[in-house]
Amino acid sequence: MRLSPPCPESQRENRQFHPSRLTARSVRHRLAVLMLVCGCSASAEVTRVEIARRVDVGNSGYEKIVGTLHFAVDPAHPRNRIIADLERAPAGRTGRVEFSSDFFILQPKDAGRSNGTALVEISNRGSRNGLRLFNRGLASDPESVADLGDQFLFRRGFTVVGVGWEFDVPERTGLLRIRVPVATAAGQPITGTVRAAFTVNAPVAEYAVTDLAAYTPSAAADTGRRLTVRGSAAIPGGDAIPPSQWRLRGHTVVLDGGFKPGLVYELSFAAVHPPVAGLGFAAIRDAAAWLKRGGDGVTPVRHALTFGSSQSGRFLRDFLYQGFNYDEAGRRVFDGVLSHIAGAARLDLNRRWSTPRELAMYHAASYPFADTAQPDPVSGRSEGILENPRGAAGAKVFYTNTSVEYWGGGRVAALGHTDPAGTKDVALPDQVRLYVFAGTQHGPSAFPPARVAGGPYGNPVDFGGAIRALLLALHRWVTEDAPPPASAYPLIRDGTLVPPAAVRFPALAGIPSPRLLTAGVRLANPLWPDGAGAGAPLPLLVPQVDDDGNERAGIRLPEVAVPLATATGWTFRPAETGAPDTLVPLRGAWIPFAATRQDRAARQDPRPALDERYASRADYLARVRQAAERLVQQGYLLAEDLDAVVERAGGQWDWLAAGHGR
Repeated sequence: MRLSPPCPESQRENRQFHPSRLTARSVRHRLAVLMLVCGCSASAEVTRVEIARRVDVGNSGYEKIVGTLHFAVDPAHPRNRIIADLERAPAGRTGRVEFSSDFFILQPKDAGRSNGTALVEISNRGSRNGLRLFNRGLASDPESVADLGDQFLFRRGFTVVGVGWEFDVPERTGLLRIRVPVATAAGQPITGTVRAAFTVNAPVAEYAVTDLAAYTPSAAADTGRRLTVRGSAAIPGGDAIPPSQWRLRGHTVVLDGGFKPGLVYELSFAAVHPPVAGLGFAAIRDAAAWLKRGGDGVTPVRHALTFGSSQSGRFLRDFLYQGFNYDEAGRRVFDGVLSHIAGAARLDLNRRWSTPRELAMYHAASYPFADTAQPDPVSGRSEGILENPRGAAGAKVFYTNTSVEYWGGGRVAALGHTDPAGTKDVALPDQVRLYVFAGTQHGPSAFPPARVAGGPYGNPVDFGGAIRALLLALHRWVTEDAPPPASAYPLIRDGTLVPPAAVRFPALAGIPSPRLLTAGVRLANPLWPDGAGAGAPLPLLVPQVDDDGNERAGIRLPEVAVPLATATGWTFRPAETGAPDTLVPLRGAWIPFAATRQDRAARQDPRPALDERYASRADYLARVRQAAERLVQQGYLLAEDLDAVVERAGGQWDWLAAGHGR
């Protein structure tokens, strides 16, 4: 074990502020920032803790702590050398590179109420949505009991933690961000090219390219500025727009004649001072390790789970792949990982000029895709997310996906459980479970659903209850070694995972066929000099459907198993927004059945009508309850959520019975 440097004398002099010496009352009433200095530990990557605010969350029995964590990492350490440009960052007097992150903690005031587990949420572009998802709460930054929803996490004693990891998050109250040094070359500024693509849905004269907002354009006259346009998001490249026709004001592009909806524009320009963005991985690693070592008395826990959704789910896949689930001392960091709606994609973070804010609809996946090492016919490489020279991560892992991650073009979720060519199924490692929520979109639409202009309703199928059940299953697997629910996902071998051309989607009026859809291309893997097949077309495999157009495999929630509509993980752009042969990012569709046999005949709808399926509302709700009870028995739902599932189904029936959904 590598020992940390001795504590500086300045830290020794301030040890009266050590958290173990502070009472809750004295901290809560202190208005100034409190400087809390960690003791001399064997591995002191968290060097200092500043608590800016510590308050009770109403009478919930929980307190909220917000402040700043300060870190220092050794650029020569084998576990840190993977961080791009770390050796070019300025080092402190101990030889370590220093940086800091915002943090946020919700924990029981009474240690006896704690279950000893921290749930570390990886923020999405600085925001925290875990409380809304798990607690069904109203706020991501709760101030009162009313903000806490049904207190699902708090009733079970979880400590909830958030730590900033993303350098390009705006400096705005409530957002978590990291502050990292910039890289230099022999003390001189580094210049390079940054780029980002965008599409507008209506004609506009100018567009703010927020994906590049954290980068400083070069002050020199820059003939390298470039704006291109192309018709497809899936295919890189495009035609250059003459420089005389556009201007760049900061990060806003102004185009003569305006931007046309549906087209894909890509801006690039020379920037200076690249941030050492990969320190975001180190911040999460070292913060979680600090928690498990006792958190200097601020929030001691025994176990650490982590949850990330979408962008932050992709963060977790890359975190595991790049070996960050071991700290500098070689100890496991997270015991359990729940990577949600990431597909087979990872994150553009640990490279110079990275753009982690990017939506990455078509360009998000690079080899490797699966957890086990799979020979790649394109690059000739053979490695996996968990099976690679940096180690197998040591964590128990849940992946959860919606249909969007299969259909979405760049997240190619099927490649997470097939070979790289998409020709055969690949077994999951023993430490991994995979769950697909059939017939769902990236995040459920509200109910009653709204129509996409000129298109179908957004997909409201709610997987929130299943996520709650799976989080508890992961916790039991970690803390009790209790077997988790069986994986549930589509497979090539049983015909539930197929190319789009083989999908048997019914012919429905006004709904284009998805059979001609294709995926994007591989991103470059920054760990391989040759990019590991960058630019190669990605194979697209998607879930097969039944006669109603609903997916056959995965966790079929009651809204899909006992349907009132066809629920998809794809929907096409309305013609008025341009590119009607491409998909609306991250959206699905909900296409209600006809109410009666006569309505169905008038519509020429091949799907049986509601009165052909169900004898009555009571019959329908009885079937919903039976379907939900089966999911409870299988471990995919909790008994406490049964009544909510049935109540929601009743509301959907009543909405359709009132004449909506036509």
